[in-house]
Amino acid sequence: MAEKPTIAISHLGCEKNRIDSEHMLGLLAQAGYQVNSNEEIADYVVVNTCSFIQAAREESVRTLVELAEADKKIVITGCMAQHFQEELLEEIPEAVAVVGSADYHKIVDVIQRVETGERVREISPQPEYIADETVPRYRTTTEGVAYVRVAEGCDYRCAFCIIPHLRGNQRSRSLESIVAEAKQLAAQGVQEIVLISQITTNYGVDLYGQPKLAELISALGEVDIPWIRIHYAYPTGLTSEVIAAIRDTPNVLPYLDLPLQHSHTEILRAMNRPWQGRVNDAIIERIKQELPSAVFRTTFIVGFPGETETHFQHLTEFVQRHQFDHVGVFTFSAEEGTAAYHMSDRIDPEVMADRRNTLMEIQQPIAAAKNQACIGTTVDVLLEQENPRTGEFIGRSARFAPEVDGIIYVRGNNASLGSIVPVHITGADIYDLYGEVAPVAAYSTV
Repeated sequence: MAEKPTIAISHLGCEKNRIDSEHMLGLLAQAGYQVNSNEEIADYVVVNTCSFIQAAREESVRTLVELAEADKKIVITGCMAQHFQEELLEEIPEAVAVVGSADYHKIVDVIQRVETGERVREISPQPEYIADETVPRYRTTTEGVAYVRVAEGCDYRCAFCIIPHLRGNQRSRSLESIVAEAKQLAAQGVQEIVLISQITTNYGVDLYGQPKLAELISALGEVDIPWIRIHYAYPTGLTSEVIAAIRDTPNVLPYLDLPLQHSHTEILRAMNRPWQGRVNDAIIERIKQELPSAVFRTTFIVGFPGETETHFQHLTEFVQRHQFDHVGVFTFSAEEGTAAYHMSDRIDPEVMADRRNTLMEIQQPIAAAKNQACIGTTVDVLLEQENPRTGEFIGRSARFAPEVDGIIYVRGNNASLGSIVPVHITGADIYDLYGEVAPVAAYSTV
């Protein structure tokens, strides 16, 4: 019997894309394919693309061109395949298949068809699939961390966002399915689970007729996972019930990732997010009162069409007022297929870049001060990487989410990768912390 081909996966894009990549790896390995991270020796390279904004598409195109020039047989999957399904097969002769954003579970069948000489186009017109805990998965994250998707797609229609077009409407997994996967990951030794979807605070609305995040949090409190983190919590969905569930569930971190996008009501209305503009200040203050230990992360878009200096000044004052722990800033990207693509009053790219830099300059001393406040404390740190030459570890405390926030450089060799250990913080810079493994004793968590 002929040996099955070797397949590598080139992963691009967000954590949701990463989960798709991990399921494809799991399915291919289960089917007996050789899976290798080395693209040079692979017979096929599956490129799981991102098409969220122009910069992401450019990265995807560069990867595809490089592989084509290396004469690799390419399977294009993910959001860019969903977005440009016809053009990709026409313009990249080396592409043997395109697979839509909700068709990744068909990857084994796609490879089998390609092996017979077929050039495959496997794309559902309306994305509807979402994997559950029964679908094989090969994790590719750093030691001890796993992402768990609670829902896929989005029912909102923000003017700047193309995700509903690429990923479809919201479809939630059952609460039982999510808990079952969390238990599987706990059995594998996972120390931190990050719950993700487009709008995690809307979890369950489509399935149960009402949000069920509070119930999900309580159920996950029974799973033997030390840290559970929630990403993409829309402020309007952080009800008193959800806040109480976070507060009362010891393994759910009081870490809130709020994708606010802007502060001024006129810009939020133009973004088709008017419901948010009415409650930004009030709801953030309420959350601080109800969950005083909360760590806040948020993202903003500067340069949205029609954003005046007055609007931007409102945003800078908002950032100064609320003293967020972590802030990400993006310049507006006009995406064809979104309402904002046709808006007039575009902002000059140089102005957008200046506004982004200004906002980050405002945030940097805030972030630095919050890190400086950690010096002298002893905190739990999940150790994720090790420098074999120096023996130094790299990890994160509960204040830092994987890949988007800072890290902690840890000295000390009486620890192991994938474990959570007490670390005495001895230094800080704008984004990162420095420390050494401390003796096990009473300590505070930050």
